[in-house]
Amino acid sequence: MITVTVDGTEVEVEEGTTILSAAKQADAWVPTLCFDDRQAPFGACRVCLVAVEGAPKPLPACTTPCRDGMEIDTTDQTSRRVATAVVELVLSELPERPAAHTELAQVASRLDVSLTEEPRWPGATHTTDHDVRHPYLAFQHELCISCGRCVRACDEVQGAFALTATGRGFSANIAAGLDSGFTDSSCVSCGACADTCPTDAITEIRLLDGNAVGRLPLRDDHRPRVKRRLPSEGTTER
Repeated sequence: MITVTVDGTEVEVEEGTTILSAAKQADAWVPTLCFDDRQAPFGACRVCLVAVEGAPKPLPACTTPCRDGMEIDTTDQTSRRVATAVVELVLSELPERPAAHTELAQVASRLDVSLTEEPRWPGATHTTDHDVRHPYLAFQHELCISCGRCVRACDEVQGAFALTATGRGFSANIAAGLDSGFTDSSCVSCGACADTCPTDAITEIRLLDGNAVGRLPLRDDHRPRVKRRLPSEGTTER
C-alpha cells in the first residue's frame, strides 16, 4: 500500500491505483465525461484534470497512477479552468442543451457552466440526425461528443464490436455496422451503449419524444430477445 494526500486528506491505496480512484476514496469530486468504471481508462476528454505537487501542468486523474507521498489538489484553479472550457466547447457544438438527467448536464452544473445562456464560443452546431431503425435503441447523432464510451462498452463489456468511431474533429461521430444502422450490425440489444452514454446520443427508443417514436411502431407483443455473451460459452439467447 502507498499513501497519497487528496485535498489535505491522507488515504492509503494500492500501487497502480489512479488519482481518480484515490480522489473517490477521499470523497473528493473530480469531473469526468469519458470515464466509466466498468471500462479501461481512456483519458480522452481532459475534464478530469487535477494538480499534483511537483508536476509542471495539470494531469488527467483517470489515467495517472498514484505514487507514494503524492499530493493532489482536485480544486486547483488552472485544472478547473481547463475543464470548464472543455465542457463549454462541447456544449457549443450541440444544437440544443443536454437533458438535465444526463452526465454532461450534471458536470456542467457542478462547474457552473450555464445551460440557458448563449455559449461563450458560438459557432457551427451539429445537424439533427436521428436513426430509429433499431426496435429498442435510438441514435441521436447530434448529441454525440465523441467520448468513446459506447464503443468501449460494446467492445470491452459486451464483446459485440457493433460500434465504431467515424470522422475527425467536428465531423467525428459513431456508426453502427458499416454505417448501416444497428439492425444490420452485430448488435445484440444489450443496451450497454445507452447505459453509458453521457448525453443521450444513444438512448432507449421509448424515451424519445412522440415524433421519433411515431416513426417506428414498437413491438409490444413480445419481449426483446437479448443475447448475452458468457465467458466460457459463446453467445446465448434468452
